[in-house]
Amino acid sequence: MSLKSVRVAAVYAGGLLGPLGGGVVAPMLPLVAGSLRTTTGAVATALTAYFIPFAVLQLVSGTLGERWGRRRSVRIAYLVYALASLACALAPGLLPFLAARAAQGAANAFTSPLLLAGLAGMVPRERLGRAVGRYSSCQAAGQSFAPLVGGLAAAVEWRIGFAVVAVTAVLLSLAPPPGDPRPGAASPPWRPLAGRRVVLLSLSAMLTYAGSAGLAFLVAIYAADRLRLPSEAVGLVLVGFGVAGLVLGSVWGAVSERFGDRRCAVLATVLTALLIALVGWTGASGWLAACWTLAGAAASLLIVALQTLAARAVPGNTGGALSVVAAFRFGGGALAPLAWLPLYAVAPPLAFAGAAVTTLLAVPLLAALPGPSTGTADTTKPHSATTCPS
Repeated sequence: MSLKSVRVAAVYAGGLLGPLGGGVVAPMLPLVAGSLRTTTGAVATALTAYFIPFAVLQLVSGTLGERWGRRRSVRIAYLVYALASLACALAPGLLPFLAARAAQGAANAFTSPLLLAGLAGMVPRERLGRAVGRYSSCQAAGQSFAPLVGGLAAAVEWRIGFAVVAVTAVLLSLAPPPGDPRPGAASPPWRPLAGRRVVLLSLSAMLTYAGSAGLAFLVAIYAADRLRLPSEAVGLVLVGFGVAGLVLGSVWGAVSERFGDRRCAVLATVLTALLIALVGWTGASGWLAACWTLAGAAASLLIVALQTLAARAVPGNTGGALSVVAAFRFGGGALAPLAWLPLYAVAPPLAFAGAAVTTLLAVPLLAALPGPSTGTADTTKPHSATTCPS
């Protein structure tokens, strides 16, 4: 196996690690609370502690990582992630645990966009959609398997879950994506990140995430409150969204290449909005699971198309464009509870209808995107036109 093949495989594995490390704590919250002598609600803030620095730092992490060099930046970020994971496992109390979780999120803010930027630099332009689709599948796998890994670890000792994440991060640090430092005149530009293309993609990502992928909490409340489903059944309903992305990521990458990223993004936005609106009218668990899973399938096509568009948005600063769009995307997820819980208290269908309308607001933004930029995903990388196995 060639070095390039190893690096490509490591990029895909890295796409899995971020969501896995972020969500592994969810099923072990009561056990962590007991060990740290605090409440489950207090430990639950570990999710917020992870995702706030993860989202905020992505406004700058991609560009800084490109300037410092993808290879060096990703390797250091992995090692910081590993140390932070060990700190979580060894935390003697709540505050050190939350601080370690924040360090995990900060490190992941550098790995996620730079991994995808590195992938864009290692595959030919015409196959970028398929590569992004596979990467998206790995991210969905991490999101889907995080509760399982956390639950299995908690059954033995919850600290083992963080130790496994730490070891994985150390192994991945041995095969970072290529990319040397870019000082002086070669530095990636900041100004295009405020250009029309990146702004429209960022707003589209924020609106669609707030109206679709960011609704898992609301679907869980709806399933338990309105349909009276037990917790294990709620979990089965929720997992369909991520599994759809896991199964279909590669397929959507090929579809996006065949019919065009922007066209697929618009179509996926409309389909996702319609399915989200239907969720609020389901009266049985089977229909709820079906609508939510189909929404996950449509949303995964949307994510693949958006990430591919972002990877092509700024040829001289691929990582910067990807990180800015991702920052707005996860920012939309943070806004979702504030937007939809008050509407849910009035009427559950109203909350899902509001989310659907918000998702649809991205359609004119996507339609207004300028034509594709010229050149490869990153014109500074001489290997970007070479073919790699996938």
